[in-house]
Amino acid sequence: MSEKVESPAKKPRAPRVVKPKEVVEKVVKPKAIKVTPKKTNEITAMQVADYLQTHTDFFHSHVELLEKLSIPHATGGAVSLISKQLELFRSRYQDMENQLTELIDIARDNDTAVNRMHKLNLALHDAMTLEEAVTNLNIVLTEYFLTDFVAIRLIQTTPDSNLDGLFIAPDSKDLKPFENEFRSGVPSCGKPTPSQARVLFGFQANDIKSCAIVPMLFTGLEGILAIGSRDENRFHASMGHLFLIQMSEVIATRLITLLQQAK
Repeated sequence: MSEKVESPAKKPRAPRVVKPKEVVEKVVKPKAIKVTPKKTNEITAMQVADYLQTHTDFFHSHVELLEKLSIPHATGGAVSLISKQLELFRSRYQDMENQLTELIDIARDNDTAVNRMHKLNLALHDAMTLEEAVTNLNIVLTEYFLTDFVAIRLIQTTPDSNLDGLFIAPDSKDLKPFENEFRSGVPSCGKPTPSQARVLFGFQANDIKSCAIVPMLFTGLEGILAIGSRDENRFHASMGHLFLIQMSEVIATRLITLLQQAK
């Protein structure tokens, strides 16, 4: 009989010791929260206004809304859109009527100016001598241009003439008060200086409350045309110069011809 060989007894294993892992505390930063604006379907007032400006016929197909809408009124309360539109139309009509009235007044003034210039031309061409031209000028400027005083001074040596007061010698001290007018070459309007009024209007100088002084600087003639008034508002600094310049050109052209004939 064979002998039974016993296996050697296994040694018990030692218990496994597990070392605890080191716990590392991590500082977790909070994530930034992105706030997304909520989408809204609300229509802004500006969008409504833009839409109505683009679709001006909107109320053609939505007439019923006109009676429901209300618009603030200047006096308080509210009015319907139709009433507001009617108010605006009336205001625009009044503005257009005022513009039309202003245009009619301008046209009437232009017509009057043309008529006056025509009378001036006739009066000058009717004059055959220098004396007649001065007389006619005083008449037409007083009657048709509604002026109180007229003065013409020509800068040249006094010729043999009955109109000694018409001329001023080129070296006369009486020209000094008009240096600004001759330097600028444009008319001056308003109240004249005492020395200007004295040279132009003599003993009537104190009666001149406003005046237009027009320098005449042409080939063959240099001088001054002055138109005075007892009304201080008749001639003022803000008035236009074109008509005065054109008038001086017409007068100077005729005077040059008469001066040449008198030589």
